[in-house]
Amino acid sequence: MEYDVDVLISREEINKKVKELAETINKDFDGEEIVLIGLLRGSVIFLSDLAREITLDAKIDFMTVSSYGNSMESSREVRIKKDLEELIEGRNVIIVEDIIDTGYTLKKVEETLKIRNPKVMKICTLLDKPERREVDINVDYIGFKIPDEFVVGYGIDYAQKHRNLPYVGIVKKIGG
Repeated sequence: MEYDVDVLISREEINKKVKELAETINKDFDGEEIVLIGLLRGSVIFLSDLAREITLDAKIDFMTVSSYGNSMESSREVRIKKDLEELIEGRNVIIVEDIIDTGYTLKKVEETLKIRNPKVMKICTLLDKPERREVDINVDYIGFKIPDEFVVGYGIDYAQKHRNLPYVGIVKKIGG
């Protein structure tokens, strides 16, 4: 498929929003330690920028969860490929996601982590596509609500390409 990428959210808009999200998290957990759990690979850039803006004591851990493969559509079959190394029982946990689409991935992660008895578990996402939601997910921190478009950049890929774009762009097919 031939395609172009049109800018949807600029680098400057992202930087401003990341600072706002971090300020809210700092207030919500004032004086407490948090564990940021990034869902690889898409969240790594967002998580890195967010963590640098958070002034609390913060641990970072990762999970690798997949529902897309190299497709532009969710398979709805969620697989956990890498689990946490940190113990989260009794701790303040924030799951950091790049984008929430159908919600299947996050629902699986949320169910998996809840049985480990965190003190608090919240969800933070850079991008939210609420019109695509197929399962009920409560998202505590949302950067941007976006239309139902396939996006790349700022950690989000298409077949492992475009993660390094400093902005979020919409993939547009060229021709028919």
